[in-house]
Order: sequence, then C-alpha cells, then structure tokens
Amino acid sequence: MLAIGTPFALANTTDGPPTHAVLTAAVLASTLSYATLRDWPRFAPRLLAHPTLMALDLLFGAVLLLTASPASPLAYATVCTPLLSGLLYGWRGAGVFTGLQLAVLLTVHRVWEHRPGAGASTLLIAGFCVAAGIIGVTLRNLLFRFGTATQALSEATSRLAVAEAVESERARMARELHDSVAKTLHGLALAADALAISADRPDQDPATLKHQATLVASAARRAAAESRDLLTDLRRHTDLTTTTPPAPLKTALTAKARDFETRTSIPTRTTITPTGAEPPPLPPETTHHLLAIATEALENIHRHAQATAVEVDLTTTPTALHLKIKDNGVGLPSPHTLEEAPNSGHFGVLGMTERAAQMGAAFHLRSDPSGTEISLTLPLAAPRTARAPRPLPQESAHA
Repeated sequence: MLAIGTPFALANTTDGPPTHAVLTAAVLASTLSYATLRDWPRFAPRLLAHPTLMALDLLFGAVLLLTASPASPLAYATVCTPLLSGLLYGWRGAGVFTGLQLAVLLTVHRVWEHRPGAGASTLLIAGFCVAAGIIGVTLRNLLFRFGTATQALSEATSRLAVAEAVESERARMARELHDSVAKTLHGLALAADALAISADRPDQDPATLKHQATLVASAARRAAAESRDLLTDLRRHTDLTTTTPPAPLKTALTAKARDFETRTSIPTRTTITPTGAEPPPLPPETTHHLLAIATEALENIHRHAQATAVEVDLTTTPTALHLKIKDNGVGLPSPHTLEEAPNSGHFGVLGMTERAAQMGAAFHLRSDPSGTEISLTLPLAAPRTARAPRPLPQESAHA
C-alpha cells in the first residue's frame, strides 16, 4: 500500500521541501515496515516495550496521507496501525492508537474536504480502522487462550507421562520382587518347615538338622542380598544396556534348564534349533526378559505341575525367535488363562505377559490336564522395546 500510494502523494506536492518530506516519510515508513516483518522476533519485544515506535510509524503514514488524500490507496495502509496495536497492546493500546488514527483521518478530511468523495472515503477508512482495532484485540485474546490451553495440555501430558512412568516402575518392581525375593522366601519357608518337622523326631540325626539349618540360613542370606539389590535399584536405576553384557542366550538357557533338573530331579530336555547355533545378538534387556520368563515357567512347573518330564525348545528362524517350555503335568490351577490369572493371584503369569509385551513379543499360554505349555515369539527383523501395558491394580504376590 505504501508503494502504491506514494506516487499519489508525490503527485499532489510541489517541488522542493514538500517533495523531500514526502520521499523521506515514504522511505522511512517502508524501511520500518520491512524491517519489522523481516525480523519480527527481534522487533516485537521492542514494540511491546516502546509504544512510541508505533506512534512514529503512525506519524510517517500521516505525512503521506495528508499529501495523497483519503481517496488514494495509501489510506488503506492506515488500517494496519489499529490492527497491530490491538495485537500488541490489547484494548487500551488499540483504543489509543485507533483514536490517534481517527484524529489523523479527521485532519486529512479537513484538508481534502473540497474534493468530491473525500467525506465518504474518510468515513469508510475510519470504519475500517475501528474494525481493525477490534479484530486485533480479538486475535490477541484468542492467541492468549490458545497459549494457555496449549500449556495446560502440555502440563497434563507431562503429568500423565510421570504417572505412567511410576506405574511402569511399580510393575517392574513387582516382577523383580516376584522373580527374586518372593521365590527365595518361599524356599526359606519350605526349608524352615522341614527343619521344624525334623526337630520333632527324637531319633533325628544331628548332622541332618545341621544341614537343614544351614539351608535356612543360606536362603535367608540370599533373600537379604536380593532385597539389598532391589533397594539399590530403587536408589539408582540400573540401565541394562550399560552393565556387563549377560551370557549368550543359548548358554544361559541351557544352564537354567540343567540347574532346574538338578534341583528338582525332573528330567529336562533342552533343544536348540538349528542345532548348536547361537541365536543372533539381542539387547541385554531382551535377554534378561527371556531368561526371566523361562525361569518363571520352570518354577511354576516345579510348584504346580507335578510333572515327570519337561521340554525346553529354542528355535531361531530368519525372522523370529521362538521359545517353548512344555511339561506333562496336571496343568496350572484353575483359572489358567491370561485374562483370569491376575484376578486369581497368579502374578507370575502376569509378569511373563508384561515382559513379553516390553520386548514386543507374542506370548501364549495353554494349560489342560495333559500339561502346560508356554510359547513366546519374538520378531528379529526389527527388535524393539515396547511400552508395557498398564498393570492391573493388584498387589504383587508369587504365583
């Protein structure tokens, strides 16, 4: 508008100082407008802190408008001042600068009232200025409300993220408690019961009592050590990706199966397919979850299955890793579905399900009077660590 309206202003001035004044005002107004638009983040704080800069722009526009007449295209540039003042300063600023702009228009009308159409043009531009001021204030209020809503949404999202992190950590601690301290305490209770029964026998060998007491003490020390590890983990979160890498999956799984057979005297067959092949390298956290699931499945067999044979199969294909643990026992106590397990206190099954979800693996459980089978399929094309599902509001307990 300034570029279009400047020739109208020059056409109505005489040579000499008036022309120089119009050219100076046009150059300064154009430069100020261009600089403000080009580097708005830098100039906006200055305009907010110094409203006199807006008044200076209004003065340059007034000089051009006085020489160009209210009927020229330059008159429409005056609408920008009320609009911008409404955006920057609110109702008060819009009222002040709109009033000043109307005063300029009234002065211009007095100068050009002899020209036909000057009155109508002045009224039209004055109406535009008032409307622009109102629009500017309205946009300012909308922007502030939008900013407030965005901030509230951001805070709510942060709170939800914190709550989800807390719930995820609680579920993790419940799994670790179940897989470590709870099992050790269960073994401690069994050893203590055996010691109490043996102590009641008058002909009991002292060496046997000593051996059973040693087992109780060993289990108690192991429970204390596991508790200290969990407390340390609460104080300082342990990142499995930065700790010492675990043993290869095939080696660790074979060792667990061998240890299970030694402890329980239940024949356990371990099959690695392809034979002798080591599964591809997995993230330490994934290996940890796989071994924890295998340990929990074997422990459930020992406690509930009354099995006489166990099969542990680890199969690796180009796209996935398959883990299957099967027994020939009597099956899990009813209920034995994934959906019903948490409500019945089978938190070991819930823990296995959550660990599988964190790896992005598919977990299946089948149990009937002929035995129990758990199977897990982990994609290898794009292994990932997925967010664990929201745990059910149950207190942790051993399965």
